Parts: sequence; C-alpha cells; structure tokens
Amino acid sequence: MLLGIKRIYEKAEVTDGKRILVDGLWPRGVRRSTANIDKWVKEVAPSKELRQWFSHDPAKWKSFESKYKKELESNKTLDSIVELAIKEDITLVYGSKDTERNNAVVLEEVLKERIDEIANKGGG
Repeated sequence: MLLGIKRIYEKAEVTDGKRILVDGLWPRGVRRSTANIDKWVKEVAPSKELRQWFSHDPAKWKSFESKYKKELESNKTLDSIVELAIKEDITLVYGSKDTERNNAVVLEEVLKERIDEIANKGGG
C-alpha cells in the first residue's frame, strides 16, 4: 500500500495507482476526459464555507488544518478511502497551486493515521 498526493496538473504515472480527486470543485483548465481520475470524491473536500474562509491564505493554514480535521472526524466517506488504501496504492489528486498547504496534505495525514490505527488493532 502506497499513499501519495499529486497536483492534477502533473503527469499521471502508472505508479500512482488509483487516482482520487479530493477537491470539491473540478480543477480549472482540466478536461475530465484527459484527467486520468479513477474517482472523484467531493465528499471529503473541505466544506464550501471553510474553503472560502481559508482562500489559500498561508497565515490561516494552521487554523484551516485544525478545522478541516474536525470536519473529517465525522466524514463517513473517509472510511471507504481508508479501505481502498489498505488494499491498493492510491494517489490523492488536488488542484491547488500551493503544494504544501492544501486539503490533500491534511487528508493524507488523516488517512495515514487511520490506516496505522487499523494496522495496530490488527496486530499490524
């Protein structure tokens, strides 16, 4: 199992495994027919209110990260991504220009924590 993140504007690679778009909005300038996306999971994206509040302002990053993690706590769709990530390689795909401060970075961290919890419960 490998779990990674990648901008949608980067070339898709065979090593990406299943490519899951995790943004609430389709990325600008990208055709759906050529995006190489296996699944679009809008349900794990930050809420519209949180996304608009954050507005990719680096000064708001820590607060965004905390608020987004709070939103993810009760997100049932996250479980399906965890199950998939345990079985096969996946790449979380996002559209943000900022490669260090975006929802996919937070989501990757949360998913890895959940996967570790499952592995430890199962004797991992």
